[in-house]
Amino acid sequence: MALAAACGLIAANLYYAQPLIGLIGPSLGLPVEAAGLVVTLTQIGYCLGLALVVPLGDLLENRRLITTILCVTAAALTAACLAPTISVFLAASLAIGVSSVVAQILVPLAAHLAPDASRGRVVGNVMSGLLVGILLARPVSSLIAHEAGWRPVFGLSAAAMLILALALRRILPVRNPDHDSSYLALLRSLWTLFINSPLLRRRAICHAALFAAFSLFWTGVPLLLASPIFGLTQRGIAFFALAGAAGALIAPVAGRFADRGWTRAGMGIAMLIVAGSFILAHIAGRGSMVLLVAAVILLDLGVQSNMVLSQRQIYGIDAAARSRLNGIFMAIFFAGGALGSALASWSYAVGGWSLLSWIGCAFGVVALILYGFEFLGGRRTT
Repeated sequence: MALAAACGLIAANLYYAQPLIGLIGPSLGLPVEAAGLVVTLTQIGYCLGLALVVPLGDLLENRRLITTILCVTAAALTAACLAPTISVFLAASLAIGVSSVVAQILVPLAAHLAPDASRGRVVGNVMSGLLVGILLARPVSSLIAHEAGWRPVFGLSAAAMLILALALRRILPVRNPDHDSSYLALLRSLWTLFINSPLLRRRAICHAALFAAFSLFWTGVPLLLASPIFGLTQRGIAFFALAGAAGALIAPVAGRFADRGWTRAGMGIAMLIVAGSFILAHIAGRGSMVLLVAAVILLDLGVQSNMVLSQRQIYGIDAAARSRLNGIFMAIFFAGGALGSALASWSYAVGGWSLLSWIGCAFGVVALILYGFEFLGGRRTT
């Protein structure tokens, strides 16, 4: 539970700024056309961290590494809170992204600490906390900013990171990885792992399609909710986002599916759920809030389930390389998320919610087709 809470609090740092762009930009003199840099630099930093920081989990003692990076995160959040100029804030945003990858060191650590028979359940519990953090970050930052402005959002998170570092320092066991290579050798091994692990490639690409659908929905749905169809205020949109957190409750269940050897069926069901959720969302776009809430719960349920099931298999490839395997997996599917976010505004402007929802459905279908090719080729995994 501590690791789940930690992953949620850390992952939330990546998303606090998304609904606050309209406040941060004018406050620091950032032109409207460049306001997206507030989020883009955090995402760039996260990708850099996945490639350069996460592999350290297979090289350095994990507890010390985790607490040290959390202190860096706290410093970056403090800099964002106190930033006098936009250049300082953007530099802090980059550092927040790089250091927030510590969550992706905690997840494989949890897998390492768990016995094989319950590894899926443990990973599911931890990933549940991570997804809750992602889903709650936007409404929480919106509500805090509504009452006190945008700076306290980052200040409060900085304090949370320091408290978290102290707590994990006390409760985490010492873990020295069984690896004696240099840091540069570890970085070179990322490409080797990707090339020599077809299971990793398949799981990462399939989940990239699902995460593209996830990002597409969550980037586009505020536009629908604020439109005359629903007419929600910023506070109303924040409360809608809370509904998506219900989908995170499925993560431990998905983990138990994996522990019982039902991974193959579970993944197929998850992909069908994602595709089906967008059909429901398409119908809901005519003005049904009940159907839209049902769609977002199903979407988050499907994406989260597939993530847990995929990670359960990936962590079994090589126990000594779990941090690097997790970093490669995350980097690929976050690239899918970036694609979904980029398509959201364009598709909504060109074809409205109808086009956006069909594109989201197509991402789910693509994932399902790619997954089906495994069995047409005779490559069966459990």
